[in-house]
Amino acid sequence: MKFHILTLFPEMADTCLHASILGRAAQSGCVSFHTVNIRDYTVNKHKKVDDYTYGGGAGMLMQAQPVYDAWNSVQSGSEVKIRTIYVTPQGRTFTQELAQELSQEKELIFLCGHYEGIDERVLEEVVTDSVSIGDYVLTGGELPALVMVDAIARLIPGVLHNENSAETESFQNGLLEYPQYSRPPIWHDKGVPEVLLSGNHQKIAQWRLEQSIRRTQERRPDLYERYMKKNLQS
Repeated sequence: MKFHILTLFPEMADTCLHASILGRAAQSGCVSFHTVNIRDYTVNKHKKVDDYTYGGGAGMLMQAQPVYDAWNSVQSGSEVKIRTIYVTPQGRTFTQELAQELSQEKELIFLCGHYEGIDERVLEEVVTDSVSIGDYVLTGGELPALVMVDAIARLIPGVLHNENSAETESFQNGLLEYPQYSRPPIWHDKGVPEVLLSGNHQKIAQWRLEQSIRRTQERRPDLYERYMKKNLQS
């Protein structure tokens, strides 16, 4: 899968995308990352990409021309329109379900805004999805884009060494993940639950499900309610 990130600060993205698990996945060819500097596509001789907003107001707005030309430098090489995600607090909230959906694409474009945002006309022309990572405002779209890329990429076969990891984590079945333990068996006078030492995989699976349900009820009652409704209906 190929990820394209349109940004004014490609160095922010490159540093994260070529480290740790994502970096190894890129080296192995499971995924590829392509950062595009929007500033390279401005026709302004001073490399300016923003201007004042019509109607007044605080701050500057990214202009349509450099954003469109940067997007088109990627899109023009594809026979179909690449799904283009505008990272904005005005979008729908990013979820594990959406990550699963996006992981089925062959290519994705992430458009990172700055200042007061981007001229609405180019958004209407290129964007297929407006997505937010939460109800708060950041200085730019790079960090949210990286969060989404990480969540999506780890669902692609070969990115994680253990393919079962992504299947058992929080949100995959509508529940939060159960508590986990490692060596030593006793730490600060706290022991590992006996069932995990029993070797009885059926009992371990049942314990983990019970713990997931309990933890979800305590920490995310909204998810718990949704989970219970789904199971009652089935």
